[in-house]
Amino acid sequence: MNHSLIFEEVTPATLETYLSVGIKSYEEHYLHLWENEDPTPYISNGLTKMVVEKELADPNVVNYLVKMDNATVGIVKLVKDCRVDELSSSESLKAEKIYLLKAYAGKGLGKKVLQLIEDYARDIHKKVVWLDTMQKGNPIQFYQKNGFVIKRESELVLSGAKPSEKAMWILTKQL
Repeated sequence: MNHSLIFEEVTPATLETYLSVGIKSYEEHYLHLWENEDPTPYISNGLTKMVVEKELADPNVVNYLVKMDNATVGIVKLVKDCRVDELSSSESLKAEKIYLLKAYAGKGLGKKVLQLIEDYARDIHKKVVWLDTMQKGNPIQFYQKNGFVIKRESELVLSGAKPSEKAMWILTKQL
């Protein structure tokens, strides 16, 4: 697939697109994590107009629409200065949300999205990109294939998550 993929920074004018694509892509991939397949605890914590408006006003957070050929195919949320364990906030960027619509999965876009995140991190002089991912499922293999290593265990702490699905990994990649 040889389409150009870009990040477009979210503005108040594109906030509704960010929310709708974010919620749709989250629901397409992660309903199995939640009791009664109800992701409300996650959505209300991270993908509401009020939450994202606060993020847009926060200079430490950047939200992007992932666009390909003028179509919005996913969303990304980055926290520019975000420490993890012994890694300082000045050297670490957290990729907090990376969600692609299911229709675009398996086409090599995830790898391109990671490259854009890493390029951005280098541009702002970061040494490490880190993220959380579920211990179960395919994302762990995807991230490892793209140079991320397991740093330690973590856990999904929102209420309503199935106990059997809470186990997560923190992954890091040195730049």
